[in-house]
Amino acid sequence: MTVKALELVSFRNYAALQAEFVPGVNIIYGENAQGKTNLLEAVEYLSGCRSHRARGDKELIAFGCDTAAIHADVESRERAFHIEAYLKRSGRRILRINGVKQKTAAGCSDLLHTVLFCPEDLILIRQGGGARRRFLDNSICQLRPRYAAALAEYARLYDHKTRILRDWPEKPSLLDTLDEFNERMARTGAVLIHYRAHFIRKLTRFAHPIHREFSGERENLELTYETVKTVSDPLAPPGDVFLQLAEHQRTHRKAELEARVCLSGPHKDDLAVIINGQPARQFASQGQTRTAALSLKLAERELHREDTGQWPVLLLDDVLSELDGKRQDYVLRRIDGGQVFITCCEEEKLRGLEGAKTFHIHAGSIAGGTIP
Repeated sequence: MTVKALELVSFRNYAALQAEFVPGVNIIYGENAQGKTNLLEAVEYLSGCRSHRARGDKELIAFGCDTAAIHADVESRERAFHIEAYLKRSGRRILRINGVKQKTAAGCSDLLHTVLFCPEDLILIRQGGGARRRFLDNSICQLRPRYAAALAEYARLYDHKTRILRDWPEKPSLLDTLDEFNERMARTGAVLIHYRAHFIRKLTRFAHPIHREFSGERENLELTYETVKTVSDPLAPPGDVFLQLAEHQRTHRKAELEARVCLSGPHKDDLAVIINGQPARQFASQGQTRTAALSLKLAERELHREDTGQWPVLLLDDVLSELDGKRQDYVLRRIDGGQVFITCCEEEKLRGLEGAKTFHIHAGSIAGGTIP
C-alpha cells in the first residue's frame, strides 16, 4: 500500500499543495507549526476518514473556508486508485474512489491502511483505558469493516441510553424503551468484544518477540483483554458473549437507574499491558513504558501486513526526537519494507536512509527538498 501523490486544498494550513512520494521513506522536515503533522494527518484521513486529533471534519477545513479537499493516487493490491474526499462545514462529506461515490468510509479503509505513531503514544501505557481503546478501535476498523459499523452503531445506542438514564426521573415513560436499547447494545457490544479479543491475541504474537528483542532479552511483554466480568471467554462466538452481556445488564439495571449513567457494556474495556508479570501502567519505568508503546505500534504494523499481505503506510510524527539513540536505531532498523513518512525538525538527523526523499515544509507549502 503506497500513497503515490497527494493534493490538498484548504486543508488545515495548506491553501494548496501537490506532492509526489516514493514507495520507501519520505522525510517531512521543517520548523514547528509549519504543517508537517497536517500533511501526515491528511494521509491518515485517507485510511479511515477520521483524524486522531480532530473531533470532526470541520476542524480540518482551513480558517475562512467552507470546504476542503484531499485527492490522492494510491497503489493497493497491485492496482491504481484515485481517492477524493470533499469536506464541508455544513452537510455531509463526499468520498469517491475512481470516480465512484462511496456511501461509507469502508472503501477507503479497504484500500489504504496506516499505522500512526506520535509523541502522545509514548505514554499510551500510562494513560487511561480510553487511549488504549482508541488504539484498538482505530486499527481494527481498518481491518474489519463490520467492526467499524458495529462501533458506530454502539456509540449511537450508548448516546440514546445515556439520555434515557439521565432524564427518566423527569420523564418516566422513557423507561419503556430501555429494554430494547439494552438488547441492541448487548448484541452490538458482543461483536466489539469478539473482534477486540481476537485482535489482541494476534497482536500479542507479534508484540512479545519485538519487545523481547527491544529490551535486550530482559523483559517479557504480555497483553490481556479486560472486559465485562460476566464474559468468561471474550474469544467465544458473539452469540455466547451476547447472553453474558445481557446478564451483566440485568444485574446492573438498578445501579444504572440510581446512578443515571450507563455502567454495563464494552465501552469501559481495556488492554492490559504486563511486563515481567507486573501491570505496566502502575509499575513500569518511563523507559519501559516507551519500549512497550513502541512494541505495540511495530506489532500493529506486522499484524496488518499478515492480515492483508501488504505493508500499511507507517506515519512517524516527530516521534524519533522523543527517543534516545538506542530506541531511534531500533525503530529505523524495523521500518524496512513498505512506505514510511517521518516528520522531524532537522532532516540531517535522518540522512543516510537509503532511497529516502525529503520535503521541506514551510508555512503550509513545500519550500524545497533534497535526496540524502
